[in-house]
Amino acid sequence: MYTLHTDPLHRIAYATDASAYREVPQGVAFPENEQDIVYLIQEAQQRKTHLIPRAGGTSIAGQVVGSGIVVDISKHFKKILEVNAEERWARVQPGVVLDELNLALEPYGLFFSPETSTSNRCCIGGMFGNNSCGSHSLIYGSTRHHVMEARGVLCDGSIEVFKEYTIKELEERFCPRFWETDRLCHSEQGLAGMESISGQFQQTSLIQSIYSQLINWALDEKTVQLIEENYPDKSLRRRSCGYAIDEVIEDLHNTSKPLEDRTINLCKVLAGSEGTLAFITEIKVDLDPLPPKEKMVVCAHCDTLQKSFLGNLVALKYHPSAIELMDRNILELSKQNVEQQKNRFFVQGDPAAILIIELRGETKAEIDATADELEKTLMENEEKLVYACSRVYGSEISKVWSLRKAGLGLLTGMKGDAKPIGVIEDTAVAPEKLPAYMADFAQMLDDLGLSCVYHAHISTGELHLRPIINIKEAEGKRKFREVAYQTALLVKKYKGSLSGEHGDGRLRGEFIQLLYGDEVYALMQDLKKCWDPKQVFNLHKIVDTLPMDSMLRFDVDQQYAIEKELCEKDGPSTGSGACRTYYNWKAAFDECKMEGATGAKNQLHALMCSIEQCNGAGDCRKSNLIGGTLCPAFKVSGDETKATRARANVLREILTRGWGSEAFTQALNKDKSILKSEELAEVLDSCLACKGCRSECPSNVDMTRLRSEILQHKYDVGGMPLRSFAVSRMALVEQLGHLVRPIYNFMASWKISSNIIKRIIKFSTERDIPTLSRVTMRKAVQQECRKQHKKGTKGKVYLFADEFTNFHEAELGLTFAKLLLRLGYEVEIPRHVESGRAAISKGNLKLAKKFALKNVNLLKDKVSEEMPLVGIEPSCILSFRDEYPDLVPAELRSEAQRLGRNALLFDEFITREVKAGRIAAEDFKTDAVEIWLHGHCHQKALIGTEKTVAALKLIQNAKVHVIPSGCCGMAGSFGYEKEHYKTSLAIGEMVLFPTIRKAVDKADGVTPTLIAAPGTSCRQQILDGTGVHAAHPVEILYRWVK
Repeated sequence: MYTLHTDPLHRIAYATDASAYREVPQGVAFPENEQDIVYLIQEAQQRKTHLIPRAGGTSIAGQVVGSGIVVDISKHFKKILEVNAEERWARVQPGVVLDELNLALEPYGLFFSPETSTSNRCCIGGMFGNNSCGSHSLIYGSTRHHVMEARGVLCDGSIEVFKEYTIKELEERFCPRFWETDRLCHSEQGLAGMESISGQFQQTSLIQSIYSQLINWALDEKTVQLIEENYPDKSLRRRSCGYAIDEVIEDLHNTSKPLEDRTINLCKVLAGSEGTLAFITEIKVDLDPLPPKEKMVVCAHCDTLQKSFLGNLVALKYHPSAIELMDRNILELSKQNVEQQKNRFFVQGDPAAILIIELRGETKAEIDATADELEKTLMENEEKLVYACSRVYGSEISKVWSLRKAGLGLLTGMKGDAKPIGVIEDTAVAPEKLPAYMADFAQMLDDLGLSCVYHAHISTGELHLRPIINIKEAEGKRKFREVAYQTALLVKKYKGSLSGEHGDGRLRGEFIQLLYGDEVYALMQDLKKCWDPKQVFNLHKIVDTLPMDSMLRFDVDQQYAIEKELCEKDGPSTGSGACRTYYNWKAAFDECKMEGATGAKNQLHALMCSIEQCNGAGDCRKSNLIGGTLCPAFKVSGDETKATRARANVLREILTRGWGSEAFTQALNKDKSILKSEELAEVLDSCLACKGCRSECPSNVDMTRLRSEILQHKYDVGGMPLRSFAVSRMALVEQLGHLVRPIYNFMASWKISSNIIKRIIKFSTERDIPTLSRVTMRKAVQQECRKQHKKGTKGKVYLFADEFTNFHEAELGLTFAKLLLRLGYEVEIPRHVESGRAAISKGNLKLAKKFALKNVNLLKDKVSEEMPLVGIEPSCILSFRDEYPDLVPAELRSEAQRLGRNALLFDEFITREVKAGRIAAEDFKTDAVEIWLHGHCHQKALIGTEKTVAALKLIQNAKVHVIPSGCCGMAGSFGYEKEHYKTSLAIGEMVLFPTIRKAVDKADGVTPTLIAAPGTSCRQQILDGTGVHAAHPVEILYRWVK
């Protein structure tokens, strides 16, 4: 049985989607079965409210934002119920994620072909509700074309199966010519007219009325003509504007068939209805064979946008499977994203736009020949439409599509208040009309003084057009409306559609009447009234919408509730402006050179803009089946409130509106600091600080950094918990412990004393407290260097003795030093203090800033490109590059950045030296070994694991597998903490632990099978979860070095 959650946390988390809108719902429910939906309909009627069906929450037009009860089906309605490979169809629940469905279908050689850019987290139910299309709609069409049946609940609680029926079949179900009875029943004569026909009149059922309405319209020539004259061109492959009445009428008006043989499939009108007509619980979709393996992408570079519009028409003649467009704005923003930097390898020069043209064929020779002709036509015509072409094959193609799919997220990564906003981002016209339409559109933008971002599905005449607007200003809000209105007029002129695939929601519904005319709009209103007379489903979407510029996510002249607190209390100023923060948030805004970027007024404004960069697209909702690190808390729970998106929503809501928000009850204490909010504490507590969002979130929402900033401010007003204080000062404890090492180790190992310590600091008694090494790494390395007393021939390397290795794994640090000595390097550990990693993790930024400042001052004049600082613990050495520049005073920022560039993780150093010819595979033995590598989260987020793999492959007969495991679940102290212990192990059990067990079980006993993990907490987690001792990669390299 469902529970209706009416607490502030759930209501805030579900107050937005990926659109510009925000409205706090009355509550949130997670139904477990179809009967729960029936009960929810009853509850909504009792509460005099409505239900808002929601799946992945990635809608761009505000479809799932409203004041009713949000019903999230993504948690429990996610079963693949049936697959019929022979007949090529699948029956699924609406919460099934598109990519997960296709993973399940892959063994059958089939897939569900509509492909959205959000495919790794969007759900089939949402695709049906929006009539989604995707990049390959040129050959596969929209979701509407692939839905065979749907099962759902109507507003009266009745359950119906919607599929193709003949009129004869419906007559057998209801009665002969039932639509005439209904027509008379609903005429002016009413029941009196009915009595003249029969004294046995029975009330018409809801489903009968629904069928009757559509059949009567189809049999009325005036209505048919009205629809034909006012709906968009039938040639449009993409259309999700208004209700698709014309699709149903076309079948029913097929005069080539006798009336009784004509068909009606309500799925056609349900597709794109955005949950306003019925609540869908099952969907039967048809499937396509997997595309041919031979394909390539031609990336055609254009020096003007207009040339790309014309180039599209040329490329269409070569029968591509897709043509997508990316403009200069997206390409520039991709440079600022860690993940997407690697995916722009094909870009040549500085194009105004790139056409991504995918070609498919049976052989490589066939598609190469087509590409030759295509490139020649594009580059050698009179207009010189293209100045360069890049061809991409094989696995590299997925990187091109990854960059294209990241477009929306990248756009919201633009620094400042002005953003490329979703307001007219989904218009579609016939491709041959696109150049003229875009010329008119560009003139309209000039008249309004706006610039714009262009990308997406150019092959089908749809471009995602995002004008750069600051809706926090009155003038920006005015332009938000004006550009929508002017664009609607243009779309009407070119007989296009306001929405090609994103739907109307509350964004475009206001302009449907303008586009279709009063009479057709009245038909749509009548359709909604017929299906939903009780006003149960998703009100104010498509028809009868609220003004499109109401309930926006941001207010005009936005004020922040947190400003008073941050400006009044003491704290370190890290930049201009009266309000203080601990990180230098403003520097990144000041350094951004993007056209349209507005910068930040002060540190607080920069902090809030960093939170507001979350656009709600939901990249943090990927499951463990999809891979990646982001977001482990969501992956293990499936709970929206534990996703990074929810954290950003709660931070934005509370820090902006404080206790005065309508999301809260009047019972809350308004004198209490907003930093003491329970909701704030809860969302921060579930974050593992893995930094997955740092690279995998296209919008560059760095929740790890935001979390530590807000935690320090919380401590400022409420004090620091004992555990956070103890963990952040752990290195000091260990340093003092070394003075009495035997006693320390006894107390940490003896069960009674150990459990007392764990209970005091609220650690799980199931974990072991790490013991201290016999000597520190610093001392062990110094002794080894004195013992060998030989000068390195390949240069000098400074080792960073991080606090974890120095005190707990000194032998590991010594092994790395021995490896470097063996390879011919001089090794020295310079004077430095701890990295401050634990302090950063626990939000003790006052302490972390001291460590950062001390290390920068100690090392800035020593470390250089020729003599780098090299570390083996990823989270510590990468702090120099990631956090230090924004923790030190502004005058030291450039010095800290230079130091960070020369502070290298072991694998970066080794691969750099391989490239320089100073290390080679010949330095290592050739004995075979199989290695399963689990990368550290911070390593994966900031530099990737490719260099670790390359370093391990210096062992020529090494077979290296990268475990697609995301976060291990330990995350520093997170897995030690009593309340997180089970969650920590559950995260490990998703992928990491089973993969390791399987690898160990399959070992043949001849070739060594090793588990490698560079992170100390990762190795401990692997030991606790599997009983397997994982090695650091440098230990493996030392074992194989000659």
